[in-house]
Amino acid sequence: MRVGIIGTTWPYRGGLAAFNERLARQFMSEGHEVEIFTFTMQYPDFLFPGKTQYSDMPKPEDLSITRTMNSINPFTWFKTARMLRKNKIDLIVIKFWIPLMAPCLGTIARLARRRGIRVVSILDNVIPHEPHFWDKWLIRYFVRSVDRFVAMSASVQQDCLRFLPAAKHDIVALSPHPLYDNFGDPVEQREARKMLGLPEDKTILLFFGFIRDYKGLDLLMKAYKKVISSQQSGVSKNLLLVVAGEFYNNGAQYSELEKELHLEGRIAWHTDFIADDKVRLYFSAADLIVQPYKTATQSGVTQIAYHFEKPMLVTNVGGLAEIVPDGKVGYVCEVNEDSVAQAIGRFANMDKTEREKNFRKNIQIEKQKYAWSAMTAKIYDNTK
Repeated sequence: MRVGIIGTTWPYRGGLAAFNERLARQFMSEGHEVEIFTFTMQYPDFLFPGKTQYSDMPKPEDLSITRTMNSINPFTWFKTARMLRKNKIDLIVIKFWIPLMAPCLGTIARLARRRGIRVVSILDNVIPHEPHFWDKWLIRYFVRSVDRFVAMSASVQQDCLRFLPAAKHDIVALSPHPLYDNFGDPVEQREARKMLGLPEDKTILLFFGFIRDYKGLDLLMKAYKKVISSQQSGVSKNLLLVVAGEFYNNGAQYSELEKELHLEGRIAWHTDFIADDKVRLYFSAADLIVQPYKTATQSGVTQIAYHFEKPMLVTNVGGLAEIVPDGKVGYVCEVNEDSVAQAIGRFANMDKTEREKNFRKNIQIEKQKYAWSAMTAKIYDNTK
């Protein structure tokens, strides 16, 4: 087939771009021709919470990328639809993540379907983490623009079904988020820590990714304080929390909380955007990946952790518990500081050899479920 992926890719950065690029390579490995249609403008600058939308990496030479659509300019949506027909695209795949993009992506999908092109949407989220009163109208517009869906968690699948009549519930398939295996091979832990300027003798907890309120960094900091203040945790002095990712909200609140909790010197702040070529260093340096989210659907961070075979701590929200079996590949906690602190304390008091024995073998088995070929298989099923 000729496959068109519509959404974020280079020159934009972040998890959406990484996902679409990895998906394109999977289709290519299976013998298809792939073109990614991306934005000339993704977000107006005043709506973007980070420092920049753009990558400083070179263009991927193995991918065909066409910049054609402006998310707020309808004329470019019609232009994109014409290009899809001109390029004889057989199948369109759209990664949907935010209602703001519904008019652009939904209109392109509707125009393409009129020309007989099949449209499958991979659902990151349906209902956003930070909702607005207009979301339901935009979501309804988008879901009625698509032939079939692949949801990456059961909670997202259920959210999508809310916007579809019962007769169409069979068009929403379920396929977990595949592994992010595109960040390279692991680095020896001591070497990774040296390259990042982190101490070699600490047990490192890694909070990774864009820092937004719903991701619960404040909850983690309070739990961390409980652990290092506890007399029950004999190795608490050896703990170090590393926060790696760009602030997408007011970073000052975390600085104030750090002072309030007297955590100065106990947190390593790496709050610039983490480029793709640095991701493997952070995960290789870490002992436990911590995701204390207050709300969630699924998370690409979990799938990076699986690739680097690192145990995880997640909260019991959205689809996180679905992919992190408690006690086998990490811990599932409730959304409160006591529960998170207890899990961190259990991990901190484990011997390193015991951690390897208890977690790594299970991670190696569990990660086999998350192959990219499983995702494309669901997409093919959904085009029948």
